[in-house]
Amino acid sequence: QAQLVESGGGLVQAGGSLRLSCAASGIRFSIDTMGWYRQIPGKQGELVASITRGGTTNYADSGKARFTISRDDGEKTASLQMNSLKPEDTGVYYCNFDVNTPAGSRRYRGQGTQVTVSE
Repeated sequence: QAQLVESGGGLVQAGGSLRLSCAASGIRFSIDTMGWYRQIPGKQGELVASITRGGTTNYADSGKARFTISRDDGEKTASLQMNSLKPEDTGVYYCNFDVNTPAGSRRYRGQGTQVTVSE
């Protein structure tokens, strides 16, 4: 069974750092885009950062210059280094992987990890 599992969330003071990781298991095919999203209660998940198989990155304006996304295709993992965290960065962070299956692209989503940034 294919699944994504996030780790690295927690409680941190403003100005601190966290490194999130997303590990895939049970996925046999190549992964195109890997992305990190943030979910806030009552709102739809919003893109935080993404990285293509070719290494092209895309960041939401709120995270530019503070967040760095990376990937390891051999390990099928994606990481998000978050520095200079702000209270508004609080939310559930989850990863999405777009997998190139023989039937076409399929998106897998993790359960998420809570990030809480205190004043």
